[in-house]
Amino acid sequence: MNAAHPSPNANASSSRLARIAQARQSLMLDGRSITPGWVAPWVERSWQRCLNSGLQPGSHVSFAQVTAPMLRYTLEANHSLIAAAQPMLKNLARAIVNTRYFAILTNADGVVVDACGAIDHADPRAHLITRVGTDLSERSIGTTAIGTALSELQPVWLHRGEHFFDQTSVYSCAGAPLFGPDGACVGMLDVTGVDAQERPELKHLVMQSASKIENALITALPHALMLRLNWPGHALGSDADGMLCLDFEGWITGANPVARQMVPGLAAPGHPPMHVSDAFGMPFELLFDAAKRPGKLIELPLWSGLRLQAQAIHRDDEAHALKAGASAGPALALREVEAAMIRKAVDEARGNVGQAARALGISRATLYRKLGQKSS
Repeated sequence: MNAAHPSPNANASSSRLARIAQARQSLMLDGRSITPGWVAPWVERSWQRCLNSGLQPGSHVSFAQVTAPMLRYTLEANHSLIAAAQPMLKNLARAIVNTRYFAILTNADGVVVDACGAIDHADPRAHLITRVGTDLSERSIGTTAIGTALSELQPVWLHRGEHFFDQTSVYSCAGAPLFGPDGACVGMLDVTGVDAQERPELKHLVMQSASKIENALITALPHALMLRLNWPGHALGSDADGMLCLDFEGWITGANPVARQMVPGLAAPGHPPMHVSDAFGMPFELLFDAAKRPGKLIELPLWSGLRLQAQAIHRDDEAHALKAGASAGPALALREVEAAMIRKAVDEARGNVGQAARALGISRATLYRKLGQKSS
């Protein structure tokens, strides 16, 4: 293409960067409100939070790490998240291998607990933000996909100057918060590039990957019965399902975000658990009876008058259901059985990863690595 006639994409990118620069000038230097449309509202809110906390865009960013004791505590406290996310991080790395982007996983405080992908560790701009233990929270490094997704609790995309600090304007990143079985935010998933082409479609990839991690956290939760939910006419067995975990007495012990959108009144974080009979207009014993007929779908009446279709699966039958279900995915492999044994050791050690590793006769690093390998 003739250089005198730039592509429409190049013109659009130049125009977008110009609007970002105008927005920065308006808010950060002139102290005026931003013209609507220059940047997303959540970007402006993040910038304002940074200014209110005393940050200045021209200041140096150190990308500080937490202390060694805090890092040990952070890794042990987030072992379930790390194990659930590792297979998805590897899939992400494959999807973005030729784009100069890489994946980062943080806890709910924005501290890096894992990273994966084509990371150029010779480039400090990539190396510093992918070190396990680096604090990438909004209070530490200003507006980024990581800090903003955790503050706003919604998926985001940021490009170059939308980051608060001048030093971080080399990055482009997509991020999505991660919600645990109790509905609380447990961390976030990020894809970042350094001096990379803007690819806002990565936001969708990150959202999809985040959903898989959330479902993996639900599946790993101890439970007596799993309910997979969807609206009538929609096939069950995909990541689009709502997922509810029940104990033997019918109390809901966990739900993924999709289920929380489908079923009104699910207990919020910190509230007492909800009984499944308060969610659906049928005795909970019938759900356990339905689980005795693997593969058979049932209709669940919501108290609102709406109906869901569901598959009830006993914990002991989940491996069989995955093997037999046409849309539920491939059969469990031997490596997944090993992963289950490792998770069991961690559970028996009450979350003490070091104790579990000693019981298994492996190092803590090997334990984390095997959890990721055996789940992928």
